[in-house]
Amino acid sequence: MRTLKVAVSGVGFIGPAHIEALRRLPNIEVAAIFNRGKEKVKSKAQQLGVEQYFDDYRSMLNQVSPDCVHICTPNNLHFQEAKIALEQGIHVVCEKPLATTIEQAEELVELASRTKLVNAIHFNIRYYPVVRQMRRMRETGALGEVYSIIGSYLQDWLFYQTDYNWRLEPEQSGESRALADIGSHLLDLLEYVSGCHISAVMADMNTVHKTRKKPLKPVETYSGKILQPDDYQDVKINTEDYASVLLRFDNGNSGVITVSQVAAGRKNRLSLEIAGSGRTFSWNSEAPNELWLGERDQPNGVMLRDPSLFDPEAAKLVSYPGGHNEGFPDTSKQLFKEVYAAIRAGRQPDQPKFPTFKDGLRELVLNEAILESAKEERWVKI
Repeated sequence: MRTLKVAVSGVGFIGPAHIEALRRLPNIEVAAIFNRGKEKVKSKAQQLGVEQYFDDYRSMLNQVSPDCVHICTPNNLHFQEAKIALEQGIHVVCEKPLATTIEQAEELVELASRTKLVNAIHFNIRYYPVVRQMRRMRETGALGEVYSIIGSYLQDWLFYQTDYNWRLEPEQSGESRALADIGSHLLDLLEYVSGCHISAVMADMNTVHKTRKKPLKPVETYSGKILQPDDYQDVKINTEDYASVLLRFDNGNSGVITVSQVAAGRKNRLSLEIAGSGRTFSWNSEAPNELWLGERDQPNGVMLRDPSLFDPEAAKLVSYPGGHNEGFPDTSKQLFKEVYAAIRAGRQPDQPKFPTFKDGLRELVLNEAILESAKEERWVKI
């Protein structure tokens, strides 16, 4: 089997996570990385054990000629980098959001469709085995009609006024922050599992820290480095730390989500509870191997991740027997398994199992409607 060459663009927090997952798959070589700054990318290459490194994106693609590029740079670079790769006949895996505007995302969807190249968006939360088990149980009737959905995604990595990251800067991250960053995962997961489509939104957003202290030295995501008072400068913040959104679905029922990046003690907790006419599903990403099943006329239950007990489609995402826990790093591995099977086949499947650029566009459409709702304080139809 031919070894596929991969280039990874951006090696902050998530880029190395992609690299680690790729290296767990057979016959895939991480051939090169790109990052801005010659010294930084050289240092990262040494840390990650990648032989070729570049501080110019086009040069990397031209010299390495990868089969696929993984785009893990700040949001404002996604559109340009994905477009360049597709125009050169290179398959693309892109971090969310796909772009910073709907128009850019539409252009990428059209270009990917025309070239028939494999295109995927890194909605990796779909790839917890329990998540796919919930979807399969819904598809086979165990959930019943969806009555309501309650979701949240809570973090505390921006809890302090001194916490800072490029995602706080709209010119790099876009107009929305918490919703675009973690809310996109929640909204995608909600529709993926429930089968419901959001038809209207009513949103409220809040910026808790109107001013933050930006470090004058580089601090990477989740690094927890401590700087001195004179190492900061005050910066005004106009993207949301917190948001709640009322949802209406195409089946006529309703739901609500909340996202926050200033919730002390919640390190990275996505929670989803779907109440159906058959039972309730409840799952959260900090206990990813357990599915709570709520019952009306019998005791509630907990289903543990176990391939011998799962639907065959969900069992495909399980690498180890029951009792051997799998977590966040495994989600990317399982997603990439499906993506690279398509790459070996040479084209985007007609009905891919993995999330595609179309799913990335969907999240931008939802996010823009939510922003409009928050600004105008009214319901907005999708």
